[in-house]
Amino acid sequence: MADIAIIGGGIIGSAIATWLIDEGHDVTVFLDPLGPLTVRWSDLPALTPWLLAFLASATPAHGRKAREALTFLMQSGLADHEELARKAGLSGHLRQTGYLALHDSEPSLAAAVTESQIVEAALGFAFEKVTPERARQLVPQVEGEFAGAIYQPGYWAASNPLTVLRHYQRFVGARGRIVPGKVARLEQTSAGIRVFTQAGEEQLFAKAVVAAGVWSRDFVRGLGLKVLLETERGYNTTFTYLDWNLPMPVGFADHGFVATPLVDGLRVGGAVELAKPTTAPNFKRAQAMRTKMRRYIPALPEGGKEWMGRRPSTPDSLPVISRHPGDNRIIFAFGHGHLGLTLSATTARHVAALVAQDTTNPALAPFSISRFQ
Repeated sequence: MADIAIIGGGIIGSAIATWLIDEGHDVTVFLDPLGPLTVRWSDLPALTPWLLAFLASATPAHGRKAREALTFLMQSGLADHEELARKAGLSGHLRQTGYLALHDSEPSLAAAVTESQIVEAALGFAFEKVTPERARQLVPQVEGEFAGAIYQPGYWAASNPLTVLRHYQRFVGARGRIVPGKVARLEQTSAGIRVFTQAGEEQLFAKAVVAAGVWSRDFVRGLGLKVLLETERGYNTTFTYLDWNLPMPVGFADHGFVATPLVDGLRVGGAVELAKPTTAPNFKRAQAMRTKMRRYIPALPEGGKEWMGRRPSTPDSLPVISRHPGDNRIIFAFGHGHLGLTLSATTARHVAALVAQDTTNPALAPFSISRFQ
């Protein structure tokens, strides 16, 4: 068993730490406690390399390859979440809710049928094209006008993503170690991987996992490698005082956001804003989603608690789950974009295998950091 440092304590880092602790490793997590498309034009110069690579990846051929690669990860997603939860003593956090996506026009609905057929073939998720009347039977709060909807009864949702994260962090704190504060850099030595914090402390580990979200790029560059990683910022508003809730998540497909029922409220969130991680939030994005939602669900009040999150994203839409090509003691796990929670347990399982074995599953090749070198 190894003494392992994990840089980053978000859902990816915490899931990895939980899996490794259960397998008997000595784990220390370094946790920074502060931890529709819009582009902040003032940030455009910094984003240009990522955007150019994104455009180069926006081809049908790449889309097919990316779908195949992500399908490999997602096929075991539910089973991996159940296993991770078992390891950490967590239960009742996953619910099979179903999912309803509303579409404003017939062309949009037709395109969604095609997409749903692809998903059904790849992952086995059945779907039903439904009329507005049937959609309102499924979700009585829906009142506005729309052309139709796609209903996927096999959809699963987390009871509350933050509650799930906090449980894994408590597990890691009880069975491993959590060190608050920022990591300044990693240093490769013959004795191991040395971790330096901004507070001036240093520790030596046999192995290290970089799972620090968008800030992983700083550690990658410090280790002599390259990566294109930017933040797709998303906004949401959570309502905890409503006397009603939705029976299932409802997506507003032509507007890029979703309303998700939680065990303790309703969350309206989504959208994409490309900006530097340090750029101030623009909560007009959250307000715009609430305004649009009232076209379909007029009962939604104003208010709620606004939040902005940073989705670490690569231009080819694939995460990095990979060893350092020149040092097997360092493993990377970041860039999951919109699929952080969804793929957290699966990523943890694959990282644990990379820690334990000298070989690499060939199916992980599309996620190698070597593609950026």
